[in-house]
Amino acid sequence: MNLQTLFGIIKNRLYRVIKGPVKYAKKIGVNVKGNLYIYGRVSWSTEPWIISIGDNVHITDGVKFITHDGGTLLYRRLIPDLEITKPITVGDSVYIGNNVIILPGVTIGNNVVIGAGAVVTKNIPDNSVAVGVPARVIKTADEYLEKLKRESLHLGHLVGREKDAELKKIYHYEGKSKGIYW
Repeated sequence: MNLQTLFGIIKNRLYRVIKGPVKYAKKIGVNVKGNLYIYGRVSWSTEPWIISIGDNVHITDGVKFITHDGGTLLYRRLIPDLEITKPITVGDSVYIGNNVIILPGVTIGNNVVIGAGAVVTKNIPDNSVAVGVPARVIKTADEYLEKLKRESLHLGHLVGREKDAELKKIYHYEGKSKGIYW
């Protein structure tokens, strides 16, 4: 690695920390069409400009967008110009759980939840919940919402210490932890 490359890596990491992950995504070319919420570190692959993100998209820690097939490197000695690179499209109102991997050419529809740890190898249709390796649709978004309503603790309007205090009451926590907000 040469000095210029090292300087570029350091500069990008500083930009991500100082300006925040959403501004960083836009700076490197991710096509963001609305409100984007990033919780943690996201890997945007080596061709971020072919990734399109809709409105009201929530991306959590460890998510990886992979826009190319690195396996082509094995065969370039036989076919020097071999290249597989495809865009990734994420629709509106999408939640992508921790450590999800999204592979080249995938389109994730609108109103979709991708469960933690999933590997998205093919398109996910609108109004669905997909989980697993490879990711598969397990229910509709409406079925998921009904489950959320049944199981809700009704604390979503609270944040930080206030939410922690209520959770401690619900789960009868008597320890000394002050949580992460103190």
